[in-house]
Amino acid sequence: MGMYLSRISLLPRARDDPIFWSGFGGTYQSHHRVWDLFSDGPDRERDFLYRQEYTTGLPSFICVSAREPNDRKGMWRVETKEYAPVLSEGQHLRFTLRANPIRTRWVEGKDGKKIHKRHDVVMDRKMQLREEGIDRAEWPDSQQMVHEEGLAWLSSRSEDHGFTLFPDEFMATGYLQQKFLKKKGKHLITITTMDMDGVMEVTDPVKMNETLMQGIGPSKGFGCGLFLVKPV
Repeated sequence: MGMYLSRISLLPRARDDPIFWSGFGGTYQSHHRVWDLFSDGPDRERDFLYRQEYTTGLPSFICVSAREPNDRKGMWRVETKEYAPVLSEGQHLRFTLRANPIRTRWVEGKDGKKIHKRHDVVMDRKMQLREEGIDRAEWPDSQQMVHEEGLAWLSSRSEDHGFTLFPDEFMATGYLQQKFLKKKGKHLITITTMDMDGVMEVTDPVKMNETLMQGIGPSKGFGCGLFLVKPV
């Protein structure tokens, strides 16, 4: 199955269009803007990954998709090329990733029964420190926790996704909690993102190719999970 890599940025006419900006402002709105480029019917399922970036203060997107994006509203400059990485076992790749790293724990619910509770990995680490009774003055600083928990989360998934990490080359930054309501919804959604970059070694080219096409971790529909790689 062919795949495509696209860089999508605003056309000059969209930059000064008040109607465009009236519907653009957060994670959920960005999700809809990208979906508009790929949706061709009410039953279409998501077959793309994306990452939002800002160029000169304006939103732009990098997408990996099974189909070419289609800008029906004439708001975007879309640059697309075929995407078919050729990987080999032992190859070293420099990567960047925006992920939603979470950890699931069993906790006691209101009725006394055990239920699954999901926390982002940094909040989970803080909960563990509290439960262990460690004085807050002895906690690692926030950036150290982000780095350590990001590395632990990605390392735990590396074997199943066809790669291994070099811990000394790894960095996790940009820890950010985002809260938003879905359109016409009352349920508050919380997504925590973390930006990671470093160097990996390909251990299974087939699995790694699947990871590049399908992403890693949750919240892929909201701009998470897309690996961007290049040879070292």
